[in-house]
Amino acid sequence: MSVFGNMQVTGSGIRNRVTNAIAQASQSTGMDFGYLLGQAKIESSLNPTARAGTSSATGLYQFVDQSWLAVVDRHGAENGLGWAADAIQRGANGRYYVSDPTLRQQILDLRKHPETASVMAAEHAADNKAYLERRLGRTAEPVDLYLAHFLGVGGATKFLQAHDGNPGGNAASLFPAAAGANHSIFYDKSGSPRSFAEIRQNFAARLERGAESAMGDGSLSGWAASSGDMPASQTVMPADYARLETERLQQQTLSEDDLLRPEPATARLAYLMLATFGR
Repeated sequence: MSVFGNMQVTGSGIRNRVTNAIAQASQSTGMDFGYLLGQAKIESSLNPTARAGTSSATGLYQFVDQSWLAVVDRHGAENGLGWAADAIQRGANGRYYVSDPTLRQQILDLRKHPETASVMAAEHAADNKAYLERRLGRTAEPVDLYLAHFLGVGGATKFLQAHDGNPGGNAASLFPAAAGANHSIFYDKSGSPRSFAEIRQNFAARLERGAESAMGDGSLSGWAASSGDMPASQTVMPADYARLETERLQQQTLSEDDLLRPEPATARLAYLMLATFGR
């Protein structure tokens, strides 16, 4: 039994919500379901509250603070998070920030919300896919998207261009820093450098194992990923965002003046409630 969103739910209940959220994100963005599921399995074992011990990486897809703020800034408004996107600014140094520290934490906490994390991960993958395809002149496969997650989209472009031109080439020589930090990825057990093709194949196998593991442990709750249909009762709705904001506001004491002259927090809740009813 785990506590999630102020509710006690079983482990299988969390997995069901997570995989349904990933399926909905796949449908709404057109991103490959198997890729999104496999990535979440690898990154967090489908744990929506996972937290890295060595960085700010949090949630299903282990977004670090800056990456999360960047993707919400780009895609928040089109996914019912206009209030969050409007609050995010970018400094002259290129870093994203939110002036109000409380609001900043609220936005970062959305990484623990399966529906939000899934759709932002899908939007981020779609951005990477479009970028890679423009640079490579070919379709970007799921493994290419995972390479973009691992190396950054610029690094993945460099890797894949080298791979497409010379699959048997020594990848470590082109990425010495990454190879130094990830020895087992760039070198085999004997210490010999792996080729671009071998590394790409290993990533593809890892991604596939992640998706198969998620499907095999009952996480899909009987939902057929290939059907293209999701039961109405499991469709992600804006009410989830309203629920999160309601829970947060319930922890605050609002005066009569607050209700007559809403602060941004109560205004956000009203906006989310209207979204729930399709206004």
